Amino acid sequence: MSAPNAPRRGSLQYWPRKRARKFLPSVNWNAIKSSDNKLKGFICYKAGMASAYVKDDTPDSMTKGKKIIVPVTLIECPTLKIFSVRFYKNSKVAKEVLAENLDKELKKIVKLPKVAKKTGDFTEKYDDVRVICYSVVKKTGIKKTPDLVEIALGGDYEGKVNFIKENMNREISVSSIFEKGKLVDVRGLTKGKGLQGPVRRFGITLKAHKSEKTRRTGPLGSFTPGRTTFHARMAGQLGMFTRVSYNNKIIDIGKNDNKFKGIKNFGDIKTDYIIATGSVQGPAKRQLLITRPLRPTKKRSKKNYELLEIR
Repeated sequence: MSAPNAPRRGSLQYWPRKRARKFLPSVNWNAIKSSDNKLKGFICYKAGMASAYVKDDTPDSMTKGKKIIVPVTLIECPTLKIFSVRFYKNSKVAKEVLAENLDKELKKIVKLPKVAKKTGDFTEKYDDVRVICYSVVKKTGIKKTPDLVEIALGGDYEGKVNFIKENMNREISVSSIFEKGKLVDVRGLTKGKGLQGPVRRFGITLKAHKSEKTRRTGPLGSFTPGRTTFHARMAGQLGMFTRVSYNNKIIDIGKNDNKFKGIKNFGDIKTDYIIATGSVQGPAKRQLLITRPLRPTKKRSKKNYELLEIR
C-alpha cells in the first residue's frame, strides 16, 4: 500500500477568498509585451458558448485535414472610446487630459467637468502614456452604463502618441486591435455562488457516517497554538473572484450580421464579436477584459482552425 498523500485544500495563491471590488480587474500592463502601436486590451461582454464545426489545419495534429467540433465562446465587443489620456513620469501620473464630446451616460460613473482640457498638448516628453477607455455598451442592449478601465499601448512612445491623436474622438473597433488566429487572455470575474460551506469551497471530506455524534468536517486546528489560524478552511464567499483564462485562440472576428440571435440569457449580438476557443469565466452579460497573451505557448499558437459552422 502506498503512503497516504493529502495535499492541503485551497491554494493560498488566491487569498483572501472574498468578492472582488470591481468587475474589470487591474492589469500589470508592463508584463504584457507588445511591439505594435495599438491597445493591449479591449472591453467586451460574454454572450455564451457554442459548438464550432471546424477544419483542423494544425501541423502534426492527429486530426489534421479532418472536420472536428470544438467548444467556443461567443464574446460581443462593442466599440471603445477614449475617456482621458494619462501621462506617466517616474511611475506616477504626471498629467491627465480629458477627451471632448464624452457620452452623457458617463455621469452615472464619474463627475464630468463642464469644460474639458485641450488634447493637443503632446509636446512635453514623458516616460509613458496610457488611456482610460469606456465601452459604447448602449449599442448592445445589455445596459446603458459604460465600463471604464485603464489600458496601456504597445510600441514606442512616439507611436503611442500618434495612435492617441488618430483615435482621440473616434470609436475604436475590436478588429483594429486584434487579429484572427491570434491568442488572447480573458480577464474577469467568475460566477457568484454566495455563502458556501468548506466542503464545496475547499473540497475537504466529511467524517464517515459511522463516526460518533454528528457528521462533521473535523477540527479547525491544533491545540497549540490555541487559536484558529487565518488559513483554516471554513465557510465563506465562493465565486465573484478575479481569474484569468490564458491563451484562448481567436478563430473568427465579425461585425453585426444578424448571425447570432436568441442566445440563452443574452439575446442578440448587435455589434462586433469574437469567437474564441474554450470556455471563459463568468455568466452571460459579464463584462470582460481581453488582452494580448502574457505567456503564449507554442502548442496553443500553432493550432489552426478554419471555421465552417456554428452549432
